[in-house]
Amino acid sequence: MSDLGDFTDFDGSGDEASGGGTEDESADDETPDAAETASESAVTEDVGTPDDETPEFETVDVSPAGKDRGIGVLSASEGLTISEDPDDTELRAYVTVENRSTVRIGKYLLVPYPDGERLFCRITALEYAQEFRTDDATEIHARRAMRQRGIDEQDFKFMATLEPVAVLFEQDGELKRRMTDRVPKPETVVRPATDKSEIKTGLKMPEDGVFLGHLAVGGERVQTAAEPPTIDYRLKDDYDAGDPLVFRHTLVAGGTGSGKTHGSKNILRQYLDDDRTYPVESGDDREVQAAVVQFDPQDEYAQMHDDNPDLDDDDRRRLEREGVAYGGHDDTIAFVPKVDGSTYAADHHRAEQVAFTIPFSMVRGNPWLVAGSGLNDNQYGGLRYLLNRFFDNYGAEGTYQQFVSFLDDPALKEELDESGRVHEATFDAIRRRVRGFGDVFDQDARPITEQIHELVRPGGLTVVPTYHINDTRTTETIVLAVSSLLVDEKLSNDPRYDRIKETPLVVGMDEAHNFLTDADSVQAGKVISKFTEAAKQGRKERLGLFLITQDPQDIAEPVFKQINTTVVLNLGDEDAISAVNIPSNLEAKVPYMEKGQMVVYSPDNSEPVELIGLPVCVTKHGRD
Repeated sequence: MSDLGDFTDFDGSGDEASGGGTEDESADDETPDAAETASESAVTEDVGTPDDETPEFETVDVSPAGKDRGIGVLSASEGLTISEDPDDTELRAYVTVENRSTVRIGKYLLVPYPDGERLFCRITALEYAQEFRTDDATEIHARRAMRQRGIDEQDFKFMATLEPVAVLFEQDGELKRRMTDRVPKPETVVRPATDKSEIKTGLKMPEDGVFLGHLAVGGERVQTAAEPPTIDYRLKDDYDAGDPLVFRHTLVAGGTGSGKTHGSKNILRQYLDDDRTYPVESGDDREVQAAVVQFDPQDEYAQMHDDNPDLDDDDRRRLEREGVAYGGHDDTIAFVPKVDGSTYAADHHRAEQVAFTIPFSMVRGNPWLVAGSGLNDNQYGGLRYLLNRFFDNYGAEGTYQQFVSFLDDPALKEELDESGRVHEATFDAIRRRVRGFGDVFDQDARPITEQIHELVRPGGLTVVPTYHINDTRTTETIVLAVSSLLVDEKLSNDPRYDRIKETPLVVGMDEAHNFLTDADSVQAGKVISKFTEAAKQGRKERLGLFLITQDPQDIAEPVFKQINTTVVLNLGDEDAISAVNIPSNLEAKVPYMEKGQMVVYSPDNSEPVELIGLPVCVTKHGRD
């Protein structure tokens, strides 16, 4: 039969093509079959095989000796190079046929050196290359392949491009890592990294710390031979290897439905664990738990007071085995801002509720709280002068309504204009801008400044819900007033409230883009300057910012630059993905990640990695 197979059945239009030849031609066509039959008969008679028996032949075992190890071998056919310049590095492995279906981009591999050291690397590209010089983009090849049931991979080479990450070596019985400084030998067997200690060391992941999730590749958890088979990812949280990363600030970015609130609750719950403590100050032997103050625009975090009813016994045993704190946190208080015309009603959590108000006296140190928007530098300076004069006249107990009345005095306006302190046009602009805050200040509740010991509690979670407030400007004023109080006391060399100064503190801010946005107004500049300084001094003052947002591109760059740990869940907006500034290979995965999948970029903690968070929330989450 011709190699062309079915294509030998040519259907032409002439007599010869249609089989209309002569009888002699037909006889000639049958001749070869007759000859073959006669020949086979002769051979049968020669060997003396009876007609009813089949000849038996001796079988030979052609199975290769030994057992395959790894997934393939390093190839030097196109070069084998380790270079300081990643673009010049050339590291490729030939993957054998039986291993090709299990190989994935991102998979971690080990390449041994003759002296026992190992090159830890990851797959960055996969390629089929032709084994033989042939053109398979033809009609014959395509039709033949379409009629076959399978693909013969023996005709192709399957090549994996590897990115070297680190060299692993033993020192004093301990596994360590260093930069890639040597090239492995050709035809070295390449094997998957399946040992937990090798993977953690290769990726520079700490053994202990705050649990974030499990290491994953391509949306699947990395499995090992250990028990449990997953690899836990943790953030460093002690002073043995530098400052705890909680005080070097965290950003959680994710779109709606990505699981960012679920994941944030799980992370914050770890910081509230009874066994997690920090020194009061440098060199002090006394350690206390951190306090967490969480600003909550959707009224979801007060649920952390309650247990998750969906956690079953298997879940609890699994969390205990991995050292993950779970269960409702009893010391949770919802600090509810009292706002004129708004009522807070919550039946979805059992946390204690405490009402508070913002006293107008807090504006003296933070004039931008009543600056509204659009004040220029000259007007802002006039506002500061007017506030100082007001408090000099009325004392610290002066109220917002008294301040408005103070500005309505035409004699004051004329005096300041004539003296050249505040021009009348500037005065009028200030008076217009400071109106509209009557529902914020001095409401019927205890001032926040009188409840500092309840607001900041070692080991306590304070949630400030703002979901019940309908006015955006009112919400921003309350959140910035309370957060500024905490930041100012932390940074002060002469604090008024020692409780804030001496307590390790995590300030969580959901929808942070609404409060720390980069804008041209004087007010925004003052806010950004304050929080940038807080971020810079966080390590020294034991102050950590925990920012949560779906629009990371709107957070002011000076604050963003101080973030050390970035947790990125699913984001669909290109500007948002670009803003989080993660490596390009992980950036490409972000739009396709499922709920709970995340990328963690924390240079002081590990190599950039992909994780899968816990499938269940360790506290109550969601409304019935």
